[in-house]
Amino acid sequence: MNEEPKFQVEEVESVEAPAKARVEDARGTFERKRDYLEGFLSQKPEADPVAGEGGALQAAIVEALKEIYDPEIPVNIYDLGLIYGVEVTDDGHAAVTMTLTTPHCPVAESMPAEVELRVGSVPGVGHAEVNLVWDPAWDPSKMTDEAKLELGML
Repeated sequence: MNEEPKFQVEEVESVEAPAKARVEDARGTFERKRDYLEGFLSQKPEADPVAGEGGALQAAIVEALKEIYDPEIPVNIYDLGLIYGVEVTDDGHAAVTMTLTTPHCPVAESMPAEVELRVGSVPGVGHAEVNLVWDPAWDPSKMTDEAKLELGML
């Protein structure tokens, strides 16, 4: 015996609208909490770092390095992966760690000097130093995708 539930239906002409919430009704019942956004908005933004990792001077040095091309390969030395590191101190000392494709590279004597000259000419650099290293050895995996694309390796 399955009995269906029975519902009672009542028809009405209209329904009263519920009362609207008013700010005056809530006064005195809530305590105002500290406004954290006010402190956040009053802070001044930090200036972009000029020196150091991710600073404007380091970015300018990287852009200068991207203007130096390997004479045998039509790709700049930065995208080629020959630059292992660019460090900049607050007093404008720039140290570039780099390698060459091989120790017997025809520009082994002139390339580090060109890098040092180019980095030293970047505004804000007081002293430039180039450290030529052979470990880790350069290999094509150090190239950026842009360089690989330029050389038809992608």
